[in-house]
Amino acid sequence: MRVCELSGKRANIANNVSHAHNKTKKRQSPNIQVKRIFLPEEGRYIRLHLSTRTIRTISQVGLAAYCKKNKIDFNALVKNKTKRG
Repeated sequence: MRVCELSGKRANIANNVSHAHNKTKKRQSPNIQVKRIFLPEEGRYIRLHLSTRTIRTISQVGLAAYCKKNKIDFNALVKNKTKRG
């Protein structure tokens, strides 16, 4: 399933409504991209699955500030991304 790792955006279930007002289910997927973000504190990149809205916000305020504002543990996020396997 495509989920943004920071904001938690995920697919939404909605209705297609015809002219006759018949309703059928459809999925609305978020625009999730794989993005490499540079960490100047550590001098390396981490790879994250992010929504485009989150990418725009991080490019304006930075990853550490975004995590602080949204109460995300920055150190755990970075440590979790260093594990390979």
